[in-house]
Amino acid sequence: MSDNITIFDTTLRDGEQSPGCSMSTPEKMEVAKALVDLGVDVIEAGFPIASPGDFEAVKMIAEAYGDRTTICGLARCRVEDIDRAWDALKEAQDVRIHVFLATSAIHREHKLKMAKEEILRQSVEMVKYTVDKMAARPDITTPNVEFSPEDAARTELDFLCEVVERTIEAGAKTVNIPDTVGYATPSHFYHVIKTLKDKVSNIDKAVISTHCHNDLGLAVANSLACVEAGARQIECTINGLGERAGNAALEELVMAIRTRKDYYGVTTNIVSEKLYPTSRLVSSITGMKVQRNKAIVGQNAFAHEAGIHQHGMLQNASTYEIMRPKDVGFVGTNLVLGKHSGRHAFRDRVVQLGYTLDDETFQKVFEDFIALADKKKDVYDTDITALVEQRSHQAPTTWTMSKFHVFAGMGTIPTATIALTHEDGHTSQDASTGDGPVDAAFRCLERIVGTEATLREYNVRSVSSGKDAMGEVTVEIDANGRTYHGKGLSTDIIEASALAYLQALNKSIATNGNGREPHTSHGV
Repeated sequence: MSDNITIFDTTLRDGEQSPGCSMSTPEKMEVAKALVDLGVDVIEAGFPIASPGDFEAVKMIAEAYGDRTTICGLARCRVEDIDRAWDALKEAQDVRIHVFLATSAIHREHKLKMAKEEILRQSVEMVKYTVDKMAARPDITTPNVEFSPEDAARTELDFLCEVVERTIEAGAKTVNIPDTVGYATPSHFYHVIKTLKDKVSNIDKAVISTHCHNDLGLAVANSLACVEAGARQIECTINGLGERAGNAALEELVMAIRTRKDYYGVTTNIVSEKLYPTSRLVSSITGMKVQRNKAIVGQNAFAHEAGIHQHGMLQNASTYEIMRPKDVGFVGTNLVLGKHSGRHAFRDRVVQLGYTLDDETFQKVFEDFIALADKKKDVYDTDITALVEQRSHQAPTTWTMSKFHVFAGMGTIPTATIALTHEDGHTSQDASTGDGPVDAAFRCLERIVGTEATLREYNVRSVSSGKDAMGEVTVEIDANGRTYHGKGLSTDIIEASALAYLQALNKSIATNGNGREPHTSHGV
């Protein structure tokens, strides 16, 4: 049995199904590149039949990165789904089609209205259909087909074994065993995988995979139990994104396997030093904040406040850290640069922080750094990271802010005056009042761009330390029937708020009239 675990990332498919986490095609491309750089073995890029946007994203990702990793498209056990998935993937080099059909009694009775015999027949027929579809391409000698019996954790074991055996016989090279509703426990799921290993006669002809949801907070534990039982692929997402309580978190699984190699005896191909930057990117694009005490990538993951912990850390870091911050690419708040630091020192620090920037992007980040250094005395690693990520993740910029002024205080009417420059070169200026300076700024922005929005979430956090620290503002708005996220950075919180709101409005403008249709609900 292989001692290498295939990491199957479904952030772009299952993760994007989290409420409010929809990504545009350019954003999906950006995340896909980060996943490739991270070393992910299989990227489930989307559900091609769900919408034209999903189809286009899967196609573009497959053609851009199919020579570096396996790109996968999801399909129900339906001819039209499989055809659509193949149309999105067929021009790319290394591709997989992932087909699924529910097998549990509750799904058979209440959702599908199908008997066991029908489930078995359709599963086998559609796997064969997919295999034949892919085999028609001359260079594909072994079609890469994955089959999932949806809600496997609640499926009768004898029937599950029969479905798995027959779909492998039909040509499935990976059989994914999903805990679709997060019902399993580690010992329960270990027993499921062990039973498949022991009773399915042709199980050695396929890789056993696991896909665990986190409804009981056990997704990572269940996935690791499956590895112990013999699973050699784990399906997971960055930051544990996914429907309801989410999926198994990629970063937690990878570091558990790495840190406890003495126990699990397996490895992955993940470049762990890129875990933290990838987590930040996905959080920024989706607007889903990472909780401070989140394992591996949370802000407090490597913080030590208790005196006894600090004393131990000073003597030997291993007393209270089972992994090093640099192993996951974690960036602290080390003081590094000031306003007199030069271009070469700044570039060197950017490289040390794990970023590779082209000359144009570097120049923009350096100019941002100089402007920031004029505003605050000390610039920290976290400040530089925020500047780099702001420039690296380019959201739509139909409008940019060229002038900004607010007037507020006790006994006065809060007023915002803003000038925006359109991408065609013309400038528009307006003023508005509000309940406070932030509200006035938001109203003013809506007046200029001609879009009404409802603010759903507004969050402010300090990027680094000190009274002059940069503030990071994130917003979530509803506009034109969809949800959009925005992020802004500045030492002035009101300005950061305006930048965040403008970014969200720009996203709305970019997709208005071209928005992707809502995802078709499903639950592998």
